[in-house]
Amino acid sequence: MSVNAKGSFLCAREAAKRLKRGGGGRIILLSSSLVAAFRPGYGAYTASKAAVEAMTKILAKELKGTGITANCVAPGPVATEMFFEGKTEETVKIIAEGNPFGRIGEVKEISTVVGFLATDSAEWVNGQIIRVNGGYIV
Repeated sequence: MSVNAKGSFLCAREAAKRLKRGGGGRIILLSSSLVAAFRPGYGAYTASKAAVEAMTKILAKELKGTGITANCVAPGPVATEMFFEGKTEETVKIIAEGNPFGRIGEVKEISTVVGFLATDSAEWVNGQIIRVNGGYIV
């Protein structure tokens, strides 16, 4: 909760202050597709990320009239050191098979969505939770 929920709150609060002084911009928070999956064993982690999603929606409303958008990207399983840590090959295979593409996501697939949200082209996207997960259903 300290890192995921509180850390996101403090960063978003500081970003909002700075962006208001600058005349607008984008705040992009990170969550997890686990928030929508409700997998056993991930209760505390999922709760901390659900808090981030709730903050995003509220922040978007609180920033009305500032020219600042607030959105959240919620990746599914992504091939990173953190994802693979402590998982057997069999576990990774099961997770990959839970995706319609039959694989784990790649960092570039997440970063392109974040990159888009940071541009002026995304000014009409606000208060959204975008699950970038290839249809992850496990």
